[in-house]
Amino acid sequence: MVMYPMSDLQFQAVYNVLSFSLASMMATTIFLWFRSFAVKDKYQSAVLISGLVTFIAAYHYMRIFNSWVNAYHYSAGHVEDGALAMSAPTLTGIPFNDAYRYMDWLLTVPLLLIEILLVMKLDEQAFSSKAWSLGTSSALMIVSGYYGELVVTGDLTPRWACWFLSMCFFLYIVNTLLVGLADATNSEADPVIAGKIRTAQVMTVISWCTYPVVYLFPMLGIEAGTAVVGIQIGYCCSDIISKCGVGLVIYQISYAKSTKEGLL
Repeated sequence: MVMYPMSDLQFQAVYNVLSFSLASMMATTIFLWFRSFAVKDKYQSAVLISGLVTFIAAYHYMRIFNSWVNAYHYSAGHVEDGALAMSAPTLTGIPFNDAYRYMDWLLTVPLLLIEILLVMKLDEQAFSSKAWSLGTSSALMIVSGYYGELVVTGDLTPRWACWFLSMCFFLYIVNTLLVGLADATNSEADPVIAGKIRTAQVMTVISWCTYPVVYLFPMLGIEAGTAVVGIQIGYCCSDIISKCGVGLVIYQISYAKSTKEGLL
């Protein structure tokens, strides 16, 4: 990936948001895996997979963070008016590898969709059908968007083409989550549980809507360095909501269902 000069503020903004995302993923993983013992066996898979999603993300965020740090170098600061003044970082010549993020999505996005299906009222055949269709569509969405992500300046035609293709798969997934699975969500006898499942679906869709918007930054005439910073911050915020946030909602659904069945 071609790297661009960054101001100190730009570098630190990405540095801090990557660090925060890594900590969020690690903390959520530990919580979900320990709390998986608090739910009934048939719901443990959903909670364990939620923790697996954040664990995989934590690993890749560690690689992304290290790659970002290695791409830039700070020279020794100098004292100005009694304070240490730092100049902007310089490029080291080592490219920032954002492919780690797409490798992460290729693994975690299908799993994230499956964890939602696992807490819904679906028979074996319906679950298998939805899991395969959503998993395949999400993988194609990510693969089709990757090439365009490499093009930030110059001729942005490939980026536009990848955006449109990826959006086709994205809209299919959104339609399936909000419309195709509506009957299964509404079939829940407990309105509280149905509401939580709906929350998980809506949170996933809303957080994912950030991705196609952030993807457009270079096409909107935003300067390359600023676009890279905006892309990284936008993707991190979306990942925290869709992985950590939805994972915690999945745990709440599993715990609520386990408690209700225990009382019955």
